[in-house]
Amino acid sequence: MSKPAAAVLIFLVAALCCVSSSAPAQTPRTSAPNILLIQADDLGYGDLSAYGQSRFQTPALDRMAREGIRFTQYYAGSAVCGPSRATLMTGLHTGHVWIRGNGDVPLRPQDTTIAEVLHAVGYRTAVIGKWGLGRPGSTGAPERKGFEYSFGFLDHNHAHRQYTDHLWRNGERIKTDPNRDYVNDLFTREAAGYIERPDPRPFFLYLNYTVPHAELRAPEESVRPFRGRFPETPFTNRKADARTSGPDNVSLGYRSQPTPHAAFAGMISRMDRDIGGLIELLEKRGVDHQTLVLFVSDNGPHHAGGGDPVFFKSTGGLRGGKGDLYEGGIRVPMIARWSGTIPPGRVSGHVWAHWDMLPTLADIAGAPAPSGLDGVSMFRALRGEPEPAQSFLYWEFHGHGFQQAVRMGVWKAVRLSPRRPLELYDLQTDPGEQRNVAAAHPEVVSRIEDYLLTARTESPLWRAPGIWRLGARWARRNALALVAIFSLACIGLLVRRAFLRRSQAPRR
Repeated sequence: MSKPAAAVLIFLVAALCCVSSSAPAQTPRTSAPNILLIQADDLGYGDLSAYGQSRFQTPALDRMAREGIRFTQYYAGSAVCGPSRATLMTGLHTGHVWIRGNGDVPLRPQDTTIAEVLHAVGYRTAVIGKWGLGRPGSTGAPERKGFEYSFGFLDHNHAHRQYTDHLWRNGERIKTDPNRDYVNDLFTREAAGYIERPDPRPFFLYLNYTVPHAELRAPEESVRPFRGRFPETPFTNRKADARTSGPDNVSLGYRSQPTPHAAFAGMISRMDRDIGGLIELLEKRGVDHQTLVLFVSDNGPHHAGGGDPVFFKSTGGLRGGKGDLYEGGIRVPMIARWSGTIPPGRVSGHVWAHWDMLPTLADIAGAPAPSGLDGVSMFRALRGEPEPAQSFLYWEFHGHGFQQAVRMGVWKAVRLSPRRPLELYDLQTDPGEQRNVAAAHPEVVSRIEDYLLTARTESPLWRAPGIWRLGARWARRNALALVAIFSLACIGLLVRRAFLRRSQAPRR
């Protein structure tokens, strides 16, 4: 080889090395789909017309269901916001996830999120709306959990107001108008702007509306059509009315609402309209076939601030509501749309839950999921294909003591406290959980009790009661042995008493 040719070759190799060394570690995966994950706040199973709501309509989400798949047995991660969102992000149920109740507890560095998994394979990532898994500067702040962009509420208590004087963008506090800026309008605007960014990478957008969580407020243009349509009992809270600002981690309370029914319907109708607008934006930009859109809720319906799930039949006939481990507290709507991939018009009774979301989205994106998850991929179920169901689903809730629930096939077990026996319901014949059939199916109860022995790990923050940890479960599983021991002890006492009486009797 001539010297000039060799010099040229060396130059080209050096140039390639420079380009390689300066390239980012993450390369865009342009073949991977965009993912828009939308989560409502305290929206009940029956709060959409696609799921039976008759007092108002949700045409955009109904259209999404017609053009995709609607699941009738999908479950939130918990009966309240914080732990439910933690299970969604981390793929762990409430027996293993770090955050098992509401409170000022952030995700830890070792808690891997959906955003971290997708960002590692080239996704741009954003969370808009209510985050609730880490305040500014904490280990759970969005920018430390895989999100390149964040906007909205970081604390659950701050999110108790639909109009506020500030929100957070990328860890920085920004001013908003507490009289004019309806936060959910801001969230929709930010989401649209993020979708429209000129970035070749696929996006993961986690959009969290604070609808229909109390306080029950929305712009007048959305409430007005429902005024006079429903009977109303005004909700009054003068103390909350007098408070306009405060620290994020302290609730300012839910302000008065003279027409709570109209406000509730207006809030959901406006969210539905805005979701429809985002889907139309995807179509307009020509990325409809490259975008998976998912809609879920974080738990069942609430009674706060004038909320009236009985009037709206928000649970769809299911028992309980927010704060309960009965079906009404944890079974929620789930709709998925992906034109060209998910066949339209499907309705599925496949059973899955929030903690299946991480492995499912990782599978769709071609990303490796973390090991040790409770969830499994449901990609086949999303496409309407047969998918083996998990053997067990598990929940625990610390809001009213220590409660547990298990779903096993058609069976649902609920324990309201460690000292109480399992209740058992056949959801195939009794979805409203009205008939406790535990006495008629001891073999089913026994199998679930065996599962509960290993369903959870102890948490330093949300501890099970001592009687539970130190032997209540062993006692239930070994009841006959305990009876035998007690009987022998009683016999021993009787024999001892008889011996003492005989020894103390006067001799003749």
